[in-house]
Amino acid sequence: MVLSDIKTKLENLPTKPGVYLMKDKSGRIIYVGKAKSLRNRVRAYFQDAPPYHPKISALVSKISDFDVLATDSEMEALILESNLIKEYKPRYNVNLKDDKRYPYLKVTFEPFPRVLVVRRVKKDKAKYFGPYTNVKAMRQTLRILRRIFPVRSCNVALPSPRRIKLCLDFYIKRCLGPCEEKINEKEYREIIDNVCLFLSGRNEALLLHLKERMEHYAKTENFEMAAKIRDQIKALDSVMEKQKVADVEKVDKDIIALARDKSEGSAFGGKDVFVVALQIREGILIGRQNFHLIAFKESEDKEILSTFLRQYYMHSAVIPPEIILPVEIDDEEMIQDWLTSKREGKVRFLIPQRGEKVRLLDMATYNAQLSLDELLLQKSEAKKKVPQVIKSLEKDLYLSIPPRKIAAFDISNFGSSDAVGSLVFFEDGRPKKSQYRRFRIKTVEGQDDFAMMGEVVKRYFTRLSEEKKEFPDLVLVDGGKGQLSTTVETLNTLGIKNQNAIALAKRLDEVFLPGKSDSLMIPKSSASLKLLQRIRNEAHRFAIEYHRKLRKKRIIKSELDEIPGIGPARRKILLSHFGSVERIKQVSLEELLRVEGISQRVAENIYNYFHP
Repeated sequence: MVLSDIKTKLENLPTKPGVYLMKDKSGRIIYVGKAKSLRNRVRAYFQDAPPYHPKISALVSKISDFDVLATDSEMEALILESNLIKEYKPRYNVNLKDDKRYPYLKVTFEPFPRVLVVRRVKKDKAKYFGPYTNVKAMRQTLRILRRIFPVRSCNVALPSPRRIKLCLDFYIKRCLGPCEEKINEKEYREIIDNVCLFLSGRNEALLLHLKERMEHYAKTENFEMAAKIRDQIKALDSVMEKQKVADVEKVDKDIIALARDKSEGSAFGGKDVFVVALQIREGILIGRQNFHLIAFKESEDKEILSTFLRQYYMHSAVIPPEIILPVEIDDEEMIQDWLTSKREGKVRFLIPQRGEKVRLLDMATYNAQLSLDELLLQKSEAKKKVPQVIKSLEKDLYLSIPPRKIAAFDISNFGSSDAVGSLVFFEDGRPKKSQYRRFRIKTVEGQDDFAMMGEVVKRYFTRLSEEKKEFPDLVLVDGGKGQLSTTVETLNTLGIKNQNAIALAKRLDEVFLPGKSDSLMIPKSSASLKLLQRIRNEAHRFAIEYHRKLRKKRIIKSELDEIPGIGPARRKILLSHFGSVERIKQVSLEELLRVEGISQRVAENIYNYFHP
């Protein structure tokens, strides 16, 4: 996508609200945003004045194309933006880290509903409760639910035209036998309504309803049903006693708090954020959900919370009238209106300053920080742990330390011109492309691979010394004893005496060690040899890629720049229009004259040069 195409799209943007999707040069969506006016919002990214926010600067530098989706209202744009972020997980948006889908409890839409564990929310008239980030706690809730309420667990379609034999659940009083019409739809529906109250945390309303039903059955002398409901009340009382009383107001509310990783690092690298949602129903803390997000270091708390609320409540079956937050959020009024519409009742955001709500918010923040600290500790431990393949390599090469950081060098030259060197860097057996380097050979003429290797190694280690950076644990050079000897001599010249270095020959994959006349033969099936081969091949690929790029650039320059009237600007126009020099050689004079910026004289020069 060239700049002129973007300008054309910018001129034709609608003024309606909608969503815009920014793409990089590979066509991947890297950012999704919403706008009250697509024309004003999208054009702002391409103004001449540079954006001042570092995150926006990084984003704009990667944009090669964009798409827009117009909507009828800003509310629709808000919902569409959340769905697209969840689907594409763009790099520059705040995203839930976990790729997996959190589970929900689903109450099916059937004559005799069931309670199922699902990971996808569908528009099927069923009721969904969740998401549950703690699967173990969700399973425990399901076990308690089935112990209190006799809901069927089979997958038989009811009512069924054929006779179905009663299963064990009926005889242990975990099901009331709707398959044999032991209970009718109305009575079964009452049980399901109670299940929904239980999952919503409306335990006091549920208890009141059950007591009324028990008294009704007792008055009509249906003592068996009254006894069953009495047992349900006892079980429910037992569950409620184990829950923590959190709020004397007894107003349903969610407490949302976050904790962020504030350690130093890349300004635009992913940063860990933990958001905790405490669910309080009728004054009782019934659950806690932990969510791991990735946000840019430059993202503000209000942006992170705004994105989280839209993703969290998108499929939530229960939305409380109060949501307590630590700070004001982006699009607060619009999100509040959206939640009010979704709940069919007033929803308000509160930012408490004192009292019981502050205590609850502090508790949520403390739990978020605990989860974050645990994650960072796990990452730290994982970073310290040496992979098994690195331990094997340490043993096979007789090294004194595990080679966690490996720098590999290769030289590429076909003839006397365009000689280049490459460096690839692997950490714990994985490529670290930010540490890759390319070198144009400057001091060596002719085809002297040994001298070229010496130049590249010298330039790399000199730079590391000047910048006071750590040396790699192991240097790997592509070649044999000659390349290795040159590398060791170069390091000694620089005063670097204890650097581990080896060479890997292509022919038999022999490994050469400094000071050893014979090669070291590592078994072909060894994981350590396969790692060395992979690193060597990556260094070779990187060198060849750079060599071809320079060679192509030189060939293009030598052919077109020989033509009178062709400079860098016209060369760029021609290559952009025709795609290659080979295509330019084949076109007619008339086709050349149709290219904007190419005059009659220059077109004739080009045509005559390729058609003498």
